[in-house]
Amino acid sequence: MIEVKNLTKKYGDRTAINNLSFSVAKGEILGFLGQNGAGKTTTMKILTGFMPASSGSISIGGFDVFESPIDVKKRIGYLPENPPVYPELLVVEYLSFVADLRGIKETEKRRNIDRVIERCNLGDVRRRLIGNLSKGYRQRVGLAQALIHEPEVLILDEPTVGLDPKQVTEARGLIKSLRSEKTVIYSTHILSEVAATCDRIIVIDRGHIVAQEAINPMGAAGGLVKTEVVVRKVGEELKSKLTSLPGVKGVVVSSNGANRLVIETEAKEEVIAQVSKTIVDSDAGLIKMSPVQQALEEYYLSLITGKGGTPL
Repeated sequence: MIEVKNLTKKYGDRTAINNLSFSVAKGEILGFLGQNGAGKTTTMKILTGFMPASSGSISIGGFDVFESPIDVKKRIGYLPENPPVYPELLVVEYLSFVADLRGIKETEKRRNIDRVIERCNLGDVRRRLIGNLSKGYRQRVGLAQALIHEPEVLILDEPTVGLDPKQVTEARGLIKSLRSEKTVIYSTHILSEVAATCDRIIVIDRGHIVAQEAINPMGAAGGLVKTEVVVRKVGEELKSKLTSLPGVKGVVVSSNGANRLVIETEAKEEVIAQVSKTIVDSDAGLIKMSPVQQALEEYYLSLITGKGGTPL
């Protein structure tokens, strides 16, 4: 659905993003993760045709962003970091205005407006001035305008900024409900949002992609997993057998007790199954196996900082 190749943006002598290449599959929710100033917003603006790139190419739904910008924009819904709302309009007036800009037929406009108002929980404020709404509600209005033309691709830049905890939960639910229906790029620096919402992350630091990883159901990232194993007896023979298994990257005695092992493996079910079988066949007395997931925060910080917290 989205193909980005060698994307670069320079402002004079300063390079904001450098040689970015990535793809997003149809129906995938991609978290675009990085510190403030890492290049996230610049990338989002180029993806949506808001600004040109210095070099590189982008294809969305088979259309080149730079050669066929109108065709691309018809397929994109965009919520920038600051919602593009007009405070002097009522919510319903603003959404009607956006529908007109999007070329939605009069026969379909009312249905589309009612649909996004319901989906974004704006029913109670549909006839209130946008300027009198809280920041959280204005954010919802911005999300509604991004959805009103039923786009194939949704690009969200910090979509939960200003929302209270209840509204954040609702926004997460809305975004997750779009899975398989739309392709979503979700730019943020809030790690909990990525863990709760996205299928995969791209980590960007100082304009460079430093990682592309899947997010597992427990909200962790990275190609390896750790499993804590409790047995009745630990010996060098058992450790040797486990270490020699394909897919096992390390075996150490846990600091939580002499009969606890922490085994680092590839994130594959068959590898974990083979570890379990080896322990049972060795008569080590398997008591418990439980995952020790690397927290997303730990993984993220390991990518963007070096020893002593010095930026890479």
